[in-house]
Amino acid sequence: MVLKKVGHKEGLKHSAFISIGSNIGKAVENCRKGLSALENTHGIQLKKISKLYKTAPVDYEDQAWFINAVVEISTFFEPIQLFNSLKLIEKEAGRTEDGIRFGPRILDLDIIFFDDLVLETPDLVIPHPRMDNRRFVLRPLCDINPDLVHPVLQKTMRDLLGNLSNKGQRIKEYT
Repeated sequence: MVLKKVGHKEGLKHSAFISIGSNIGKAVENCRKGLSALENTHGIQLKKISKLYKTAPVDYEDQAWFINAVVEISTFFEPIQLFNSLKLIEKEAGRTEDGIRFGPRILDLDIIFFDDLVLETPDLVIPHPRMDNRRFVLRPLCDINPDLVHPVLQKTMRDLLGNLSNKGQRIKEYT
């Protein structure tokens, strides 16, 4: 389901999918503020936004459930520039880097896909290395583009979601 469509701006040559999550404080409001910050960043334009989902934590389970979504953007940024912009938005939202890995976060913004690029640097891996095992990423991605093909696995988001084990990863649409 597309919640919002925005017209094309000249110069925005790249397409990217960004996951958004929060489980500290007012998680829905944190995600909406993150979306607003993305929308207000020069060089980024929101194209489609998934539904919001309430999701059980994965890996580090002793924490509150998350609110998650995925957004498709157009941008003129290159991957590292986009990554740095996302980290700045997280920092401005109050996120610190001294927390537990996979632990509670006031705002988490991750690049899932960037065009059909495959990239591995010390700071950034695209496609996101665990996205194909994350229901909280695949379900919202399927809202936006279920036929999107993973550039490494050569499977659609619909196929990845359909083949995901039902073990853990509880998710429900936020209402």
